Amino acid sequence: MKYIFITGGVVSGIGKGIVAASLGKLLKSCGIKVSIQKLDPYLNVDAGTMSPYQHGEVFVTEDGAETDLDLGHYERFIDENLTRCCNVTTGEIYSSVIKKERHGEYLGKTVQVVPHIINEIKENIFKAGERSKIDVAIVEIGGTVGDIESQPFIEAIRQIYLDLGRESVMYVHVTLVPLIPNSKDQKSKPTQHSVKELLSFGIQPDIIICRSDSLLDGDLRRKIGLFCNISSDLVIDNPNISNLYEIPLVFEKQNLSQKVCKRLRLKYIKPDLELWRTFCVRVTNLKKKIIIALVGKYVSFPDAYLSVCEALKHAGVYLDVLVEIKWINSDYISQENTKDLFGDVCGILIPGGFGIRGFLGNVIAAKYARENNIPFFGICLGLQVMIVEFARNVMKLKNANSTEVDSETAYPVIDIMENQKNEQNMGGTMRLGGFPCEVLRNSRAFDAYRETQIIERHRHRYEFNNTYYEDFVFYGMVFSGISPNEKLVEIAELKERPWHVGVQFHPEFKTRPNRPHPLFLGFVKQSLVFFDS
Repeated sequence: MKYIFITGGVVSGIGKGIVAASLGKLLKSCGIKVSIQKLDPYLNVDAGTMSPYQHGEVFVTEDGAETDLDLGHYERFIDENLTRCCNVTTGEIYSSVIKKERHGEYLGKTVQVVPHIINEIKENIFKAGERSKIDVAIVEIGGTVGDIESQPFIEAIRQIYLDLGRESVMYVHVTLVPLIPNSKDQKSKPTQHSVKELLSFGIQPDIIICRSDSLLDGDLRRKIGLFCNISSDLVIDNPNISNLYEIPLVFEKQNLSQKVCKRLRLKYIKPDLELWRTFCVRVTNLKKKIIIALVGKYVSFPDAYLSVCEALKHAGVYLDVLVEIKWINSDYISQENTKDLFGDVCGILIPGGFGIRGFLGNVIAAKYARENNIPFFGICLGLQVMIVEFARNVMKLKNANSTEVDSETAYPVIDIMENQKNEQNMGGTMRLGGFPCEVLRNSRAFDAYRETQIIERHRHRYEFNNTYYEDFVFYGMVFSGISPNEKLVEIAELKERPWHVGVQFHPEFKTRPNRPHPLFLGFVKQSLVFFDS
């Protein structure tokens, strides 16, 4: 087992996650089995209770973990389903140590950061690699070197080098090389200070990856190598680029995979990136453009819907069309402005979400899509919105609602799940992870999947109220996806519409660049038909 630890310096949000994902892609393309783990320094046990405004989307793994959005990048780049052990937080580490202390597992010893917290971190790193049965574990340390919160993780990865030796551990440090406004000079000093900080913790980076506005010149590369104590050919360019999927190709031009294999004494085979390269070429040569409205309440922070955006992009590239997202805040939708907001769109998508804010605007958007035959796709909350809108405006159940929005509604067409009614804890208690679904033949869903048995990832507490099942069917709703055990509605659609589909799960979590999710593919295809009409 080999370990590659990725740290970041200078500023947060420098792109360590994309670096980790890109390196994983390169190594996998060399025939090496890889997995990627994220160590997050915040005290939350997981990302489930964190605001999308602060942390972006919550990515859900197949085994039901609520994780950092970087795991979405990892899965999309290396095309592997990751697990809950691939995201570890400070909160999780301390919770485990305190639990062990309460059980008396430390035999009366004083419990301290060193060795107990550090050993717990190391144990989680080793456990993730062993469970995955891989050749190389790539581990990204969240935050910035020098942060108080991340120091235990830095100490843990320093000790792992001592435990396993030079041939099994390497360090990759991601830094910023800024360009001063009104100056043509790139500045290496922030990188030098960042590496100095890392050295003060006992870690010498083996490779430095420099985020910058443009490629580094030779003199600057040599200067960084000299002052950071590495060869200049181990200083890797990471220029700003609009298409993130090109970053593995940028790295490979600099022979990054070969350099990593040489450092870790891995057998090197030139990476097979032909399909990946083809995808990137298609991204930049799309022939048509369509506009799809994404209606939500976090639209001022697009990372809240990151996987949805990527899923739309993947489907668009497959169909040779650029999908331009029109961000529409559901708070500001009214009956009077729908034509102004949606008059130029070819599809309307309502993604997941929680709470009452913006719910009425979502219902108005779903109504506009149905009445104007605009392709509609509702995800999680979007399905619930679709159900409420249909109940109110087609079935004439006045003020039908979700009990999440109105607990006193006379027509609770969406209600809290039975096993959620007495749940007190907010974190990690929803219906989470992959669950099976039986797909009805002769439906839009079956046309997309071409399968009758699927597994999709969930994150919700509220569900369609089966009390109203027959009523909805009578009025023309088709429930084309049902969970086999609990008989929960998973997919609903309108038969007389080319594409008016809602799903209770989150299909965006399973999309891949060269293998777009079938439902997104079906939605974008119908949006393209609407555009051509």
